[in-house]
Parts: sequence; structure tokens; C-alpha cells
Amino acid sequence: MEDDLDTVVERTFREESGRAIASLIRLTGDFDLAEEAVQEAFVVAVERWPGDGIPSNPGAWITTVARNRALDRVRRARRFEERRAALARDATERIEAQEAALVEATEAEMDAVIPDDRLRLIFTCCHPALAPEARVGLTLRTLGGLSTTEIARAFLVPEPTLAQRLVRAKRKIREAAIPYRVPPPEHLPERLDGVLQVLYLVFNEGYAATSGDTLIRQDLCAEAIRLARVLGSLMPDEPEVLGLLALLLLDDARRVARTDATGSIVLLEDQDRGLWDRDAIDEGRTLVARALRMGRPGPYQLQAAIAAVHDEAPTPEATDWPQIAALYSSLAGMTRSPVVELNRAVAVAMVEGPAAGLELADGLGNELGGYPYLHSTRADLLRRLARWREAAAAYEAALSLATNSAERAFLQRRLVEARLAGGEDGGGPMSPT
Repeated sequence: MEDDLDTVVERTFREESGRAIASLIRLTGDFDLAEEAVQEAFVVAVERWPGDGIPSNPGAWITTVARNRALDRVRRARRFEERRAALARDATERIEAQEAALVEATEAEMDAVIPDDRLRLIFTCCHPALAPEARVGLTLRTLGGLSTTEIARAFLVPEPTLAQRLVRAKRKIREAAIPYRVPPPEHLPERLDGVLQVLYLVFNEGYAATSGDTLIRQDLCAEAIRLARVLGSLMPDEPEVLGLLALLLLDDARRVARTDATGSIVLLEDQDRGLWDRDAIDEGRTLVARALRMGRPGPYQLQAAIAAVHDEAPTPEATDWPQIAALYSSLAGMTRSPVVELNRAVAVAMVEGPAAGLELADGLGNELGGYPYLHSTRADLLRRLARWREAAAAYEAALSLATNSAERAFLQRRLVEARLAGGEDGGGPMSPT
């Protein structure tokens, strides 16, 4: 029963915490209150569900308990404020408004899916008054249910740094009275970049989870795609919105084939392409073609075009790698991103050979030294060059940085293979040469 309970609580948190937090922020306007109430609701769930049984609708149960916990907190705060008459009147009025909103919210309303709640939350978190790096982190924390550790890894920054950003961002929203709303049409473009980045990182965390036992978190992928569709309905003539939605669909189309029945990673060249979602591929290709016809190319459109080239190839050998390399060159010139340069190195390796790709990857060590995929990419290129001891050292470096169980298992297998091919016994740690 305990294992089943843990699984249900974990799934409910991933799938429903963002919805519950967004609903409570709509009612109270208080990020911290909403987050703390939802966290308390999950503590109550762990205490009660073993004896009472798992409710038929765990998400609605969590939202209702969180609402009641928030109401208790607000009432305690109101009583405290009433005893401190010297405090400013607006503080008491704010608390009274929160209490009224929570009291009036019926269980049906709390349970209802209000489509714009999460979109309002994204635009609030991406307000231009907030620092750019804080906008994405705050939205991932509140809407996506990601931990501070996971977000820090996505940003390649220390966890304490990320935690401080989140605290400052919530304080800024509260002190500046940033409105909880989707901005009017004339202000949408200036807010778009941060929102697109949020959705992109939410999807990426779902597509290749930074931690846990499984490579893919389908709930985050689905949520990012859903929100991208909502955003597309708001801004149908914005090519980068269409480009992002196309990219997510084209990548997600390969999701089922990326792991086998045991959860082990299946590389792109080894995937069963019959498992790819052809409807999603067709929709993604249509969207990226429509976006590019608008004549305002951007990073998401180029990434979607790269994904489309991969998805169009009936076999790995038929992949148009020269076109992919050219698209990555254009993307690198547009973004100046070392991660894009690393992907370009892979494409160059497929066109010009692994030595050419390795030369490009080796030049990224200063910028991406703590990035596990730099080391796994180098390891693969060294493996293809039969430089086994160097490949093993690179796999060890990647393994030391990887936190996802599926990725670690894959890297461990490749490490053993490299050691054996290099004349090692495949046993204990081997120092880089």
C-alpha cells in the first residue's frame, strides 16, 4: 500500500500542484500562501490516505484541502491584524479580501478547470519588472511543480542562487502589486520571450527529466504543449509561438520510442520509427511551414525545422545531416548559445566525421564543463574514433554529473563497453588519461 500511495502522491503533485497553486493565487494574489497551502495539503494526504483510502479524484481533494488551509491561514492573519490596529489599513483590507475570496469559492469552482488560470500565472511570473532569469524559475516552481534543484540544473546555476532568485521574484510581485492577468494585446509582444522560454524549459524537463527513475515526465510535456496551444490561440500571427508549438509537437512525436519496455534509453538512430506519432509530426510540419512563411525567422522556428528534418527521415541513414548542420549554424549565429554549438558539433560530426565534431565540442569545455551532455557527446565521438580510454574518461565525467536514473544506467553501460574495448576489466573507477 505504501508504494502505491507514494506513486499516487508523486503523480498527483506533478499533475495537479500547478493547477491548485494557480487557482489559489487567483483568489488570494499571494504566491507564498498558495504554495504553502498546497504543500500542506499534500502532507495531509500522506497522513490520511493510508487509512481513508485514495480519493477518486486526488487532484480535487488536494485543491479543496489547500483552499481550506489557505483560509485558516488568512483568518489567523486577519485576527492578528485586527489586534494590531497600528498597522496600515491596506494590509487588513488585503487580508479581508483574501478571506472573502476563499470563503466564496465553492468546491465546484475549486475543482473546475479554469483554462486561463495557469496562463495568467505564466504572464504574471514573466512580467518585465522581474529579472529575466527569475521569470522562468518562478513559473517552473509554481506552475510546473519543479523543485529548486531541478530548476537550478536547468539553468546551470547553483541551487542557493536559484532559491534567492525565487524569493526576490515573489517579493517583487507582492511589493509592486504586479497584476495577476493576461496582459492586453498591445503588451503581449514585450512579454512573449519569457513566456516562450518558460514553456520550452517545462517541456525539456519533461522530455529529459533531470532526476528520478524515468527519463520522461509525460505530464510536463503535455502541460507545455497545452499551454503553447493556448498561447497560440492568443497570438495566432506570432511566428515564434507557432514555431515553439511545432517544436514541442515534433519532439514529443518521438517520445514513446525513446525508451524500451524496461525504461532504458533508446538512441534516435535505434528507435522504431513506426512508433512515432505521425499525426503530431504532420501538425508540427504544417505549423513550422506556416511560421516560416511569415518571414520573421526565430530560434524556435529553426529548432522546429531541425526536428522536422529528423522526423521526415524514414531511416537514420536517410537523415539530411547537411541541412541539419546548416540550420544549426544559422541558429548558433542567432542565439550565441554554447548548448546550440554542442548540437552543431554533433551535426558536423555526422557530415564531416567524428574528429571534426570532437574539435568543436572540445572548444566548449570552459562554458559547459558542468553540463553532462558535453561529456557524453565527447564520449560518443571518442568511442566512434576508437579512442577507448579517453572515451571511458568522458563517460565517467558525464556519469558524475548525471542525476536521472535512466541516463545513468545508459552511461554506465557505455562506460563498461569502452573499458572492455580499451583492454580494461570493466570494473572500478578509471582515472582520465
